[in-house]
Amino acid sequence: MRCLPICAVLLLLLAACLQAESQSHLARVKDVATIEGIRDNQLIGYGLVVGLKGTGDSSQTVFPVQTLISTLERMGVTLPQSASLRVQNMAAVFVTATLEPFSRPGARIDVTISSAGDAKSLEGGVLLMTPLYGPDGKIYAEAQGPLVLGGYSAASNGNSKTLNHPTTARLPSGAVVERSVGIDLAAMKTVTLVLSEADFKTAEEMSDAVNRMLGTSRAHATDSRRVEIAVEPGEDLPLLLSRVEAVEVSVSPRARVVVNERTGTVVIGGDVRLLPVSILHGGLAVNVINEVEVSQPGPFSSTGTTEVVNKTTVQAQDRPVNRIELKPGATVDDLVQSLQQTGATARDVISILQAMKQAGALEAELEVI
Repeated sequence: MRCLPICAVLLLLLAACLQAESQSHLARVKDVATIEGIRDNQLIGYGLVVGLKGTGDSSQTVFPVQTLISTLERMGVTLPQSASLRVQNMAAVFVTATLEPFSRPGARIDVTISSAGDAKSLEGGVLLMTPLYGPDGKIYAEAQGPLVLGGYSAASNGNSKTLNHPTTARLPSGAVVERSVGIDLAAMKTVTLVLSEADFKTAEEMSDAVNRMLGTSRAHATDSRRVEIAVEPGEDLPLLLSRVEAVEVSVSPRARVVVNERTGTVVIGGDVRLLPVSILHGGLAVNVINEVEVSQPGPFSSTGTTEVVNKTTVQAQDRPVNRIELKPGATVDDLVQSLQQTGATARDVISILQAMKQAGALEAELEVI
């Protein structure tokens, strides 16, 4: 067994420390975790948008007419059974919003309006009063007001132009909160921090950092995602939460490569490590062409007939194999530059990354979305 000099050992330890520090970073608790029980709530409602310039739902959409009749009846207007209604200037819509925690009655929230029928555009429309319901079926907000669109749709003489999505609109501060979600901080005996990404090391680092800030041992990690903090009797909980959320924690994210097969997008994290590997990548392209030709008999022929003949041509092109060699210590930047030099497409990169993962040369989690 050969002993290394003291200087060499110190250099190796320093390199290991630098590598560990490069893979972790400091982040605030509020950026990597949430407080259990304090969260947003989704709201949804169904309503009518009126005031459109002939771009609303057509007569084939039945439910806008039914909604209009019900609305008029609530206002004391009775229509005869034989009444024929045209709804080109109105559209049935779904209204969605997010109720933030501690929202009190009277507060205003933003809402999003989306067409539920075959309306062409919601430009210039006004949303009538629409109740917004929570998962429990109770009304938590009421929305009403003029819409704001990020696009438009125009048509004339068979020509049309559409920008963005004219059937979806926003209503900034268009809903008024009518009911709040009860969150009683005074009744909480324990505060639980929930990590956005499960990791035992990060959970332990978080509990240690919180204990150092508090000067006690009230925080402890229960699993890879939860950190519980005991609340002392009579303690100011908002002050405690503000101090805990500001604590900086050493976070070690997982090495991850995310690829999107549909769009050809590849995102590689900076902490992804590559092992020495040699990559050979080529491709065989086969193109089959089917042409239709007309075969006619010769001049003054009495026996021949005119027939349609299919002519099939097969073309094959084999691209030369590209070789990429990654030596020890290669980085993701080296891989990307080598792939660019070979002219690899996004699909080629995805195939290569999948093959590298199977070969064990990619020390990262490969996620396909």
